[in-house]
Amino acid sequence: MRQTLYWLVICALILPAALPAEPAHAACRPFDPRCVPSVLDRHPFEPTVCSVFQRFPCVPRWPGTLGEDLLLTIQSSKIGEYAKPDHDLNTISDLFAALRSCWQPPDGDNASPGTQMTIRMSFKRDGEVFGQPRVTYSTRGISKETRATYHDAIVAAITRCAPLQLTKGLGGAIAGRPINIRYVDDRGDKQGQLNDQH
Repeated sequence: MRQTLYWLVICALILPAALPAEPAHAACRPFDPRCVPSVLDRHPFEPTVCSVFQRFPCVPRWPGTLGEDLLLTIQSSKIGEYAKPDHDLNTISDLFAALRSCWQPPDGDNASPGTQMTIRMSFKRDGEVFGQPRVTYSTRGISKETRATYHDAIVAAITRCAPLQLTKGLGGAIAGRPINIRYVDDRGDKQGQLNDQH
């Protein structure tokens, strides 16, 4: 009896070590606290989709948005691709499509390709803008006139969109929730055009 118990304990200790372990990359997702990237991994650890060959925009590969904020990037070079949904907005994707379709980048002397500006805003349950949109970032080194031109274009885009035609469900979900919208003027950017073709 004692010898049988001894062999059972030995088998219980050796068997898990002999079984093939699950590959480390199988459960390894970006920003997973259990995941530790290693130089011995067979697959790359890619927390972002950024590249030295892409200038605009560099977007982290998040599993979802962080916190309670919604994050949206609007590129001026893709303005012809943006279409407003023909129904009441029912999903976050519908909301983003509507916000993209309202954007008209500025033209004229104060338009400056390469300019970026980010605003933070929120909507009420009925689709009206809640408070005033606040600029949280603008490209360093641009003139006051250029900054004012882009700010006015952003305010005009939001005015064109509001009030949004939200369903009751989406209105309740986004009411008062911060939305960060980054406007990127990448028109005339040869590198950006090459990247869009790939």
